[in-house]
Amino acid sequence: MDLDANDLWEAILRLAAKSVTEQGYATWLSKVKAVSWSDGVLHAEATSRFHAEWVEDKYGGLLRTLGEQVVGTPVEIRVTSSALPDRRPPEVSLAPVAHAPPTDRRSNNVPAYLNSRYTFDRFVVGENNRLAQAASLAVAERPAQTYNPLFLYGATGLGKTHLMQAIANRILESKRHPAPRVCYIPTEQFMNEMVTAIQKNTMEAFRARYRSYELLLVDDVQFLRRKEHTQEEFFHTFNALHQSSCQIVLSSDRKPKELEGLQDRLMSRFEWGLVADMTRPSYETRVAILRKKAEEDEVCLAAEILDLIARRCRSSVRQLEGAIIQLLAFSSLTSQELTLEMARHTLASARPGSNSDGVLGSGTADMDSLNPEAIRNLVAEAWGLAGEELASATRARQVLVPRQVAMLLIKELLDVPLRRVGQALGGRHHSTVLHSIRKVKDQLATDRELRSKVDSLVENLRRTA
Repeated sequence: MDLDANDLWEAILRLAAKSVTEQGYATWLSKVKAVSWSDGVLHAEATSRFHAEWVEDKYGGLLRTLGEQVVGTPVEIRVTSSALPDRRPPEVSLAPVAHAPPTDRRSNNVPAYLNSRYTFDRFVVGENNRLAQAASLAVAERPAQTYNPLFLYGATGLGKTHLMQAIANRILESKRHPAPRVCYIPTEQFMNEMVTAIQKNTMEAFRARYRSYELLLVDDVQFLRRKEHTQEEFFHTFNALHQSSCQIVLSSDRKPKELEGLQDRLMSRFEWGLVADMTRPSYETRVAILRKKAEEDEVCLAAEILDLIARRCRSSVRQLEGAIIQLLAFSSLTSQELTLEMARHTLASARPGSNSDGVLGSGTADMDSLNPEAIRNLVAEAWGLAGEELASATRARQVLVPRQVAMLLIKELLDVPLRRVGQALGGRHHSTVLHSIRKVKDQLATDRELRSKVDSLVENLRRTA
């Protein structure tokens, strides 16, 4: 069929209008314009970087399918904005399906296992992930010469996959000759391919392929637990690659020693190189992540909205990014200006995550209506003091303990920076605040009377909020 770019795009849009909601079509698809059509690739332009990424992520698969219906052959659709250059994926034999030939990672039948957006430049470093990021960068710069294997572990949504794919993307961008053979694969996919190879009697080809890579990145190795046959095969693949000085990078939701049901010899090999953990981001890191995301999406978010999201969404990077997308989508769909009040309403269901790292129990209530000074004053009142006394320079015991309690409650209930806690208590240095919090935590573990008093204070604060 002889179509130009505009004709093809209009035909695709007519079909898309029957498959998506009227509001979704009007907001996201109708504003995308065709740019060019050649060699099976339709280039289109969106109004912003965020708009382009949203259309690709949410509607990319549908648009490719509809394009093939119109043309009769596979159509690749690439949506960019004027500020976002074409992000052609690197050519690499990822072979996500057994015996599949090298192919564009965004073709119709191949899952997008390697994401070109996962780079070191787009990764926000904080105290929660500094070691993991530094080790990943070292591996990318000198594969198989520093930490081999590199084992990253932590809860879901903290950036393990981002760092793993950043390693792959950096090595692929190095333009070494010959091009390095790279494979990133989730453990579940590895197991599925192995089962298929056994069923088709092609295990030799399976082994040869996985032992030919110069960089093997395997995500979520916790799924190897209690899979004896798969562990056996992975053990020999690991040995073959390691002995050939090929780089191995692994990730899990827990450290190797906590992988019950994993063979001791595999557990030992997982610890041969460097084991780096990734924990929940601090308030400061969460704000930095939000600013980075807003900058990349070319949107302007007021400081108080960033603060609201950072305090509401504490559990993972994925939750933070999801909150921004939710706000932008709601604002666009309803044609409302993005205000603090609208953000409060939109994120009403997003409550601070479990306080499992603290001493105040889980399910801490939303404290939006409180501030550090209000908590300080309530603590002072419980000890028969004035709030100003806790902020004074005195170190008398009758003031010292409630001051330490106030520091603990402000930090754990509001999750504000240590510097802000210190400001509410007379401008004390953040190191003094940190020492005081640790000291009162130790005291709460043994002093039942103090513990009871603090629990009552927390309940009062929840009711006040």
